[in-house]
Amino acid sequence: MANLKQIRRRISSVKSTQKITRAMKMVAGARLTRAQQRIVALRPYAVETAKVLAEVTAAGEAEADESGVESEHPLLARRPVKSVLLLVITSDRGQCGAFNTNILRAAERERREREAAGQEVKIAVIGRKGRDFYQRRKIPLFHVFSGIWEKLGPETARVVARRVLTPFLRGEVDSIQVVYNEFKSAMTQKVTVEPLFPLAPVKAPALAKGEEAAPLVNKDEFLFEPNKEALLERLVPMYVEISLLRALYESMASELGARMTAMDSATKNASEVIGALTLVYNRARQAAITTELMEIIGGAEALKD
Repeated sequence: MANLKQIRRRISSVKSTQKITRAMKMVAGARLTRAQQRIVALRPYAVETAKVLAEVTAAGEAEADESGVESEHPLLARRPVKSVLLLVITSDRGQCGAFNTNILRAAERERREREAAGQEVKIAVIGRKGRDFYQRRKIPLFHVFSGIWEKLGPETARVVARRVLTPFLRGEVDSIQVVYNEFKSAMTQKVTVEPLFPLAPVKAPALAKGEEAAPLVNKDEFLFEPNKEALLERLVPMYVEISLLRALYESMASELGARMTAMDSATKNASEVIGALTLVYNRARQAAITTELMEIIGGAEALKD
């Protein structure tokens, strides 16, 4: 039978752990509310910015096809994809369930698939968990961003954008892919591999039966003021910064949601362990009392004899 003192010590230890997990759940929940409001407000703006840029770019391509003169922003260049930069967004801390595991598994799958296709893959990492993962496997990293989550905001996204765009502008990589967790709810996060550059083409709308396909973009629908070049000079950097800021906000909200869910499960598990240990303690105590009573009774009977 287990020692009563050891069982009491074990119950006390689990109760202390339970207090910590409950506090961590409350902190994550409080921070999640603000992070969720932030991403819900930014997401439509980021989606529409990407949509407008894609349409403007498609209009420019239609115009270039007719005139034979191409005038595009350097970041909109389309090249055969021979080299890819993966920007993997992880957290600095653990205790958030499978949040980082899912991200790193998706990034590794993407890396292997592209290398199997003959493409060179460079990896940039945000977050200590991603850095440690690749360092343990001795995989060289293009860049490691540190201190991102401590001062998350538009300026931080701007710094990340400048760093990841440099190899694209130099022609060292032909594509930039962002791997992050898209926030769905506190209990659900979706691992997303999203192209930053080149831009995804504008999709054709669904056609009814017998309906003829219309041009995706009519260049006559766009009037550029003062001109297309000036518009792209402002719109392209805005798209990059907003897209990265959205990915960072999504990842932050997903991390907090995963941590809140993990700490809630840990708190419930602690309650179950405390209940089981309390039952063992009561049984051991009852057995000890019964043993003492039997010894007393046995001694009394011996005195009678």
